[in-house]
Amino acid sequence: MKDTLRPGIVYEHAYHVPDSKTVPSLYPDAPEFQEMPEVFATGFMVGFLEWACIKAIEPHLDWPREMTVGTHVDVSHEAATPPGLTVTATVKLIEVDGKRLVFEVEAHDDVDTISRGRHERFVIDRDAFTARVHRKRDTA
Repeated sequence: MKDTLRPGIVYEHAYHVPDSKTVPSLYPDAPEFQEMPEVFATGFMVGFLEWACIKAIEPHLDWPREMTVGTHVDVSHEAATPPGLTVTATVKLIEVDGKRLVFEVEAHDDVDTISRGRHERFVIDRDAFTARVHRKRDTA
């Protein structure tokens, strides 16, 4: 981690919601999901918020050796967003506790605030993390 990784980093990230990021696309093999409305899926929205946090801090890490993984998500999903609209996330790094990072996150579409909350990430060494995952897979 670089010494520039400090609370106060703010980043804004915009994304045009395609048809492929709606609820039916989240689990195509789940018949229940196929009956749901075609709106930006909560699962994809959470991934979008994570993406914004990653982009916010990437210049402050020894990328790609150092990366972050999500460890906690506490966000609302307050309004539906149909495909075709643009969602914009604003994320702010509010705490750095060793390798633990805490963000305030908020997202809006062209009309409404769609999400707000907090997200935690943890800085990892990519090679060491991957090795642990492979050991876990091999023992399962």
